[in-house]
Amino acid sequence: MNKFEKIYLDIEKKIKDGIYPIGSLIPSEHDLASQYNVSRETIRKAQKILLENGFIQKKQGRGSVVLDYNRFSFPISGLVSYKELQEEQRINSITHLIQNRIVPAPEFLVGLEDVTPDEKFIHLVRTRVMNGEVMIIDEDYIRCSVVERIPDSIAKDSIYQYFEQQLNLSIGYATKEFIAEKASNMDIDLMNLNPMDYVIKVSSHVFLEDTTFFQYTTSHHRLEKFRFAEFARRKPRFN
Repeated sequence: MNKFEKIYLDIEKKIKDGIYPIGSLIPSEHDLASQYNVSRETIRKAQKILLENGFIQKKQGRGSVVLDYNRFSFPISGLVSYKELQEEQRINSITHLIQNRIVPAPEFLVGLEDVTPDEKFIHLVRTRVMNGEVMIIDEDYIRCSVVERIPDSIAKDSIYQYFEQQLNLSIGYATKEFIAEKASNMDIDLMNLNPMDYVIKVSSHVFLEDTTFFQYTTSHHRLEKFRFAEFARRKPRFN
């Protein structure tokens, strides 16, 4: 990891920990360069990442102001686990494990991403309960050729932490799709919805760094609770 990346992560942590409160100015380039014992150019590189990720905004004649980064967070974008999201955004919720078993490859995946009919998948179903209501249902199909099994205790906690820290998998990227559709039987049962209700379904195909497909996941969100907000910064198009 480069010096500027380490500095970015340290400043990001200080913002999240409230050492640099929202609306305050972070130290000047000169002071940060002295603090971290690096050049001002290294500090500029770290600040560029902070700016691009919505943590700061530079103001002429004032310096870099800390933004309300929580306002720009988006819980269904990016490749993060629910546990990571819960900790980062301080979401007060409980996870219930509904299902964790080995099943044949689902028909809708056979023929996609080299999945064959004779393969086995781990089928996980988990609910995210907030204030006594099921707000999200997460359903996962995980390739057994990559992950042989997932203990129930892990399924209730963080499967990505398990994948990366215990199985040493390098998770690379995902393709995502957002669809509004009528509630399924599972949605009706677990979310206590009506057959005419709609949910937002976020589907993802997840790949390892070596491009191996290993997980298909869908998150079902209650329509009235769904919120998608993204921090977007315009890049110059014209000179």
